[in-house]
Amino acid sequence: MSNKYLLERSVKAVWHPCTQMKQHEILPPIPVARGEGVWLYDFDGKRYLDAIGSWWVNLFGHANPYINAAICDQLGRLEHVMLAGFTHEPVVALSERLSNLVSGKLGHCFYSSDGASAIEIALKMSFHYWRNSGYPAKNCFVSLQNGYHGETLGALSVTDVALFKDVYSPLLRRSTQVLTPDWRYRAEGEFPWDYALRAAAALETYLAKHHSETAALIVEPLVQGASGMGMYHSDYLKLAREICDKYQVHLIADEIAVGFGRTGTMFAHEQADIAPDFLCLGKGLSGGYLPLSVTMTKSAVYEAFYHDETALGFLHSHTHAGNALACRAALATLDIFEQNKIIEANRVKASYLSHVAQPIASHPKVKNFRNCGMIWAFEVETEDPAFPGKFFLAALKQELSLRPLGNSVYFMPPYVINNQEMDLLVAGTLRALDSF
Repeated sequence: MSNKYLLERSVKAVWHPCTQMKQHEILPPIPVARGEGVWLYDFDGKRYLDAIGSWWVNLFGHANPYINAAICDQLGRLEHVMLAGFTHEPVVALSERLSNLVSGKLGHCFYSSDGASAIEIALKMSFHYWRNSGYPAKNCFVSLQNGYHGETLGALSVTDVALFKDVYSPLLRRSTQVLTPDWRYRAEGEFPWDYALRAAAALETYLAKHHSETAALIVEPLVQGASGMGMYHSDYLKLAREICDKYQVHLIADEIAVGFGRTGTMFAHEQADIAPDFLCLGKGLSGGYLPLSVTMTKSAVYEAFYHDETALGFLHSHTHAGNALACRAALATLDIFEQNKIIEANRVKASYLSHVAQPIASHPKVKNFRNCGMIWAFEVETEDPAFPGKFFLAALKQELSLRPLGNSVYFMPPYVINNQEMDLLVAGTLRALDSF
């Protein structure tokens, strides 16, 4: 197998996601033969540091021996059985462990295969809860400006990224976006905390008028991913929880990208000392191995569907929901967190990378350098609309896989990255910046 041969086959047969395929005429996809740790290798032996965790999913490196062994063991026992009318040990064990991680406050797990599906479930479940509870008018949703929640129709309806949403607007249900707490939008001289208070006040102003028709507020806690890793103060979450309680509106925490240690705690909402009504998890849930997502909710929601009448149940399903292999990968992922004290270890790594990245922060082309746990981001001052592709190529020349979001460059590396690899990441990023 060669790079050239695989590329020829790929462009004829594969329609790649989030891609204008014509661009592959000048920017072909990178053939990947294998992965090991933080590195991806092509068929010609070139390597690339996976600095964005393969779209934010890879936590413990490619071909992780512990997760590999768990999947192989499960493969000899049970690969899959439908979760309607059946159950199995990996899905039960995973549900119990996830509930324990949130101190039992969200004790019911509904599984699907990807993040957007988890969001669809939360939206439908919230509306259906209010309907079953005698409030059918509560069927609208509120989200944050610049928020991203997926690209199925329901998830896209509460997304606010024009590039993904505008063309499909005739198909979407109306939702309302309120002021983002992302501190990049604060007024001159305004502190991030003060701006978070202002954004929370805007939310309360809206819900004071529209709570009777609003089912839920959905947020990406602490970091808005697709808008360029927009970060905000945890007090916004605390205030949003209080406001939602005051006006009887559900709070949906979309932690698909920011869960499992990405923000410095196991779950981002922990930093506000709150519990959402729904918690959506995916991406890193299976360590980046297999498609798996979950929507967790509290007993009060679950009990609203527990009835003799079938139509009052939540009749939503996904064929591979709670897949045994995926659940076993997730259990192995949680084992690694516990056995290796990953949250504590990540704090040391985050401190090191933030320190060695100071030359990036002070680079004349860089602004808004920021960090939250194991996420780093900054904007590059450029008017070139082709910047994302050009920077991607410049980074590849430095053995780095970096995929900017507009003019925002970010790092979300696997947690197994070591100091030498972090040094390479910073040095290569600086050389890529200097090439413009």
